[in-house]
Amino acid sequence: MKRREFVRGISSVAGIGFVPCGMAAMFGPEHEHNSGARRRIVVNGKRMLTVDIHCHSYVHDVWPLISESEEIGYLRPLLNSPVREKIAIPNVEFRLAQMDQQGIDVQAVSLHVGQYHHWAEHDLASQIVAIQNEKIAELCAAHPDRFVGLGAVALQHPELAVSQMKHAVKNLDMRGFMITGSVNGMELSDPLLHPFWSAAEELGTVIFIHPRNFPAGQSRLGGNGRLDNVIGNPLETTIALSHLIFEGTLDRFPGLKICAAHGGGYLPSYSGRSDHCVEHAAKFCKAVAKLPSRYLKEQLYFDSLVYTTDILDHLISQVGHERIVIGTDFPFEMGNTAAVDHVLSVPGLSSEAREAILGRTAAGLLGIDHPG
Repeated sequence: MKRREFVRGISSVAGIGFVPCGMAAMFGPEHEHNSGARRRIVVNGKRMLTVDIHCHSYVHDVWPLISESEEIGYLRPLLNSPVREKIAIPNVEFRLAQMDQQGIDVQAVSLHVGQYHHWAEHDLASQIVAIQNEKIAELCAAHPDRFVGLGAVALQHPELAVSQMKHAVKNLDMRGFMITGSVNGMELSDPLLHPFWSAAEELGTVIFIHPRNFPAGQSRLGGNGRLDNVIGNPLETTIALSHLIFEGTLDRFPGLKICAAHGGGYLPSYSGRSDHCVEHAAKFCKAVAKLPSRYLKEQLYFDSLVYTTDILDHLISQVGHERIVIGTDFPFEMGNTAAVDHVLSVPGLSSEAREAILGRTAAGLLGIDHPG
């Protein structure tokens, strides 16, 4: 891929920012970028292309459409505070500088999950998603060598979601879509969503599953420890993937390209229990086309956001290096600002495996030209 050098002072894109609600602290002195050179990742003398599939943005132009709704919850204090103006500053330069420091060449830009307004009725949902996808596309068009888009869809309205997806792929050059792990209590395996999965398979576009806590268990996830995020997020992903396997969605649509955030939650570490159920408790686990663990190795992808070298090494051993891509979760506190070094820290990885995780696999999923 022919890549242009990043030039300082490049223009911002109005209406989209990279510090989502609640993250104004990211503008503090401890997060100020320096003017150092762009970090290039080289393994055994070969320049690596690095691609981050898990990072967020906030499209501020949607606010006028939702500001009067009672459904926006925790966003309301933000809408009526001075913090809004600070967060609303487009800061493409800030993000590019962070990418340069961290050794990230390309990011697949998605929304902050707080902008998935599944409460919105059809016409409002159509307007919200149109603005969100157009702004993401505008950013990517302005910086085509650094960003590709993961768009939004109004999955609470499956037929609308299909049309939004087709429009975004064909007219906005969207490379994939981020969805939550469930939609208003509906599992992603629900037959109502079969048209969505069928369209995603037909288009060959990647679907990035990102949890929004674990709605069904909120009553037990309060208190200290931010359990709704620390436990709830990986639990939501675990359940979503398990339903897609056991309800036959992955059998019905075998060509799907699905990537799961946060290393796929708990499933890769405990898929043996799912296998055991199929093999020894058939009355509870009806047969699927293959053992559940094989779907992880053959049909699903996972980001690398599992925090420690040992756990990343374990994830690789469970699903294979060719199924893993970089995920930073920029710009949240739960993200990993050293995602590239995390991959490089895994002992015994071949150059081929490092190249795959650092960027080759993600480039294939996202339609990015990969050198070499």
